[in-house]
Amino acid sequence: MSFTEASKDLHEDLVQLRHSLHQTPETGLHLPVTQEKVLRALDGLPLEITTGTALSSVTAVLRGGRPGPAVLLRGDMDALPVTERNDLPYISQHEGRMHACGHDLHTAMLAGAAHLLAGRREELAGDVVFMFQPGEEGDHGARYMIEEGVLDAAGERVVAAYGMHVTSALYPSGLFNTRGGPLMAAADTFHVKVLGRGGHGSAPHAAVDPIPAACAMVSAIQTMVTREFDTFEPVVVSVCNFHSGTKDNIIPDDVFFEGTIRTFSKSAREKVHRRLLEVFKGVGEAHGMAVDAWIDGGYPVTSNAESESGFAANLATEMFGESRFFITPKPIMGAEDFSYVLDQVPGAFVFLGACPPDRDPATAAYNHSPEAQFDDAVLADGAALYANLAATRLAAREKEAV
Repeated sequence: MSFTEASKDLHEDLVQLRHSLHQTPETGLHLPVTQEKVLRALDGLPLEITTGTALSSVTAVLRGGRPGPAVLLRGDMDALPVTERNDLPYISQHEGRMHACGHDLHTAMLAGAAHLLAGRREELAGDVVFMFQPGEEGDHGARYMIEEGVLDAAGERVVAAYGMHVTSALYPSGLFNTRGGPLMAAADTFHVKVLGRGGHGSAPHAAVDPIPAACAMVSAIQTMVTREFDTFEPVVVSVCNFHSGTKDNIIPDDVFFEGTIRTFSKSAREKVHRRLLEVFKGVGEAHGMAVDAWIDGGYPVTSNAESESGFAANLATEMFGESRFFITPKPIMGAEDFSYVLDQVPGAFVFLGACPPDRDPATAAYNHSPEAQFDDAVLADGAALYANLAATRLAAREKEAV
């Protein structure tokens, strides 16, 4: 029986697990309820399980029946600080928290893969590390798990790693896609405080108004991006948070704004960091006021190894047919902390469409929306692909060693 066929027997269990996780979303690095549900889902399997210390992660190692290397499969578990607006029987029970990015599906699919592979443990030519990760949504959970040894959990460094991500829009349900090389952007955050001197709104000449200076900075950084970076070297700088003032007739003392930087190369990343700080300082000086600006480094570029993305593409096509796979035409500006794993070992990150069949992928609410919904029908196939990626890669390594 193939993994695709075997996964159908798990489907109802995976749906129940996913709905249970969806009802009790947790955010950040500490997910005790989610961790306990994952441990229960893995109970009884022949796994060597450890939990994290800096975060509530679960690392499970399945020892294959034949000698060989180890591969890693990852599923993230955290939710978002979003209040759900859906009419579902399993809607989030916690206002202000929601699985709006589909990590509940990733967790259920990875648990399903553990069951599928455990059932064929004696056939595996090596070991499989299951990485159940908190803190993907901006909290660097993968980096913490790497620091705690997840890549070496089987006793030696894994030779390949695979992750998956569902989408609530863009692609029809069940459609897989990936590409070699850069897939998702590096993401950094800039913060700016413009320091003026407050006063009465009727007498701006008697104050040092920080608002025009801050607005000039917002415009200047867009000009900087379009005039200093090659059109074919994608760079995005977006101001997403702008705060100042308390009343309509009071010029405030200061302005605070912040935003995101997205890049795909080390050179562009370094240049945009340097030039942003220069622009903030220069515009501030032109307006006669001080500026406090800094940049927090975020996730690196998510870059698939060409060999591993090709392997994943061929396997998905073989399993589900040519109509259910396509090559992602260009990288996307979203970011992903599986990038930390792919920085250290070759691997591939794969997208899976999970738009419900009663919604149009072109207009459906996208990931992170309070109205995002995901199709349970993809759970079995996602688990099957996870399992087959691990088993087939181990089998290929065994043949290479002969």
